[in-house]
Amino acid sequence: METAIFLMQCTDQKGIVAKISDLIFRYNANIIQFDQHTTDPENGQFFMRIEFCFDPLIISKQHLEEEFRILVKPLNAKWQLHYTSKKLRMGLLVSKQDHCLVDTLYRWKCGELSVDIPFVISNHENVGDIVKKYQVHFYHIPISDNNKKLQETEILSLVKEQTDFLVLARYMQVISEDFLKAYQKDIINIHHSFLPSFKGANPYRQAYERGVKVIGATAHYITGELDEGPIIEQVVKRVSHRDNVEILMRKGKNIEQLALANALRAYTEHRIILYRNKTIVFE
Repeated sequence: METAIFLMQCTDQKGIVAKISDLIFRYNANIIQFDQHTTDPENGQFFMRIEFCFDPLIISKQHLEEEFRILVKPLNAKWQLHYTSKKLRMGLLVSKQDHCLVDTLYRWKCGELSVDIPFVISNHENVGDIVKKYQVHFYHIPISDNNKKLQETEILSLVKEQTDFLVLARYMQVISEDFLKAYQKDIINIHHSFLPSFKGANPYRQAYERGVKVIGATAHYITGELDEGPIIEQVVKRVSHRDNVEILMRKGKNIEQLALANALRAYTEHRIILYRNKTIVFE
């Protein structure tokens, strides 16, 4: 048996669920999980995620994809079909702070993240030993004000063909527009603040100076605008007037790890649908 995940978005209308369910039933497939959402039952935007298992001897992947293509064409829908047997290849970029990297590698090693990790790239050498302990390739590509364009070209040569998406696990460099245009795949970042508050550098100091009572961490897609990409996951933690910047940073590490882990699990399990500047994230 093979397990597939069907994602779709289109204008809401009657009969969508019935049509998709009937297609799956006709080929003796079985729905494992079903989620849907509409922004408005009267011609709003409709979103669907169906996870189902099927027998490739009854219907091949090619035939299944063609059946879905024919079915959704009158709906003018955007759709994707993924197979759980095919793992995504996740490239990791990191700078000096290694807590998100270590947590991600640990979850991957324990089987919580069903991905392949071809390599980790860092502009600092200090994380190299950690990466090698997990038997993952490590590339140290240093950066300076004078060589950033050259560095991005070198990174692009590694990630373009060997990854399906990238994760900035506290990679403290701004990704250029040229890189985004050349890569053309998803990049997920973990930002150490509750966006849209405290964008850019030193968010914990910004939070401290504002005297906030809650700090947060945000996992989001990278776009050409700094810290403006669609948000996937956010985690918050209460803090006190007694907490200085160092304590905020220490408390923040835990929620950064959790926010990134939740986002990566949702992404790799194909639970996210992008809509305008937002995400629909099915539990």
